Amino acid sequence: MATRLSRAERRQQTREELLTAAEACFVSRGFHASSVDVVAERAGYTKGAVYSNFASKEDLFFAVYERRVEQALTEVAPALRQAGLEHAFDSLATATIERRDRDDGWLAVFFEFWGHVVRHPELRERFAAIHARFLEPLAEAVRQLAEDRGQTLSTDVTASQVALAWNAMEIGLGLERLTQPQTVDAAVARRLGWLLLDAVLDGARPAADNKDNQQDRSIR
Repeated sequence: MATRLSRAERRQQTREELLTAAEACFVSRGFHASSVDVVAERAGYTKGAVYSNFASKEDLFFAVYERRVEQALTEVAPALRQAGLEHAFDSLATATIERRDRDDGWLAVFFEFWGHVVRHPELRERFAAIHARFLEPLAEAVRQLAEDRGQTLSTDVTASQVALAWNAMEIGLGLERLTQPQTVDAAVARRLGWLLLDAVLDGARPAADNKDNQQDRSIR
């Protein structure tokens, strides 16, 4: 006999089904071309059900993005801890490249929504907060990588900024691959990722330096 769901459980189930339908629509159609009506129909609910769970189509996209980030973090954080940092950075650098067709639709709609956010300043804070959440374990990995090499990052750049730059480059390579797959491959992603990380760490100070002898050093 099936267990009867509570009201809260039914609401959560509805929300998850709407998110799954919305993600499928956004990935296949794009953000602007996906109407709330289309999402509701795909999920098997009314438009009213969408608006009872989400304030707007933007709110719905944010919820999809948040869910994807949380799913990614359950994979990324353990990988950074268990696989060894250098191997983990290699895997992350090539992940978007190797996923190819499976994730191309998400990458395309992600950039479409990013452009939408730029034109709507009221959306920027939430977008940035979700983005920063994804970068947290990467920043911690940069700090740990420096520590493992017996180095301390220079005072003019933080681990969070390094993670931001590394991720921006890898996302940019993923974008270029959408139209130039013959030029951008996994080897390029790995190589450029390490050029950036090694340049930052080469500009770091040995962790044992005395404070009085520490001097600002530029990133090479």
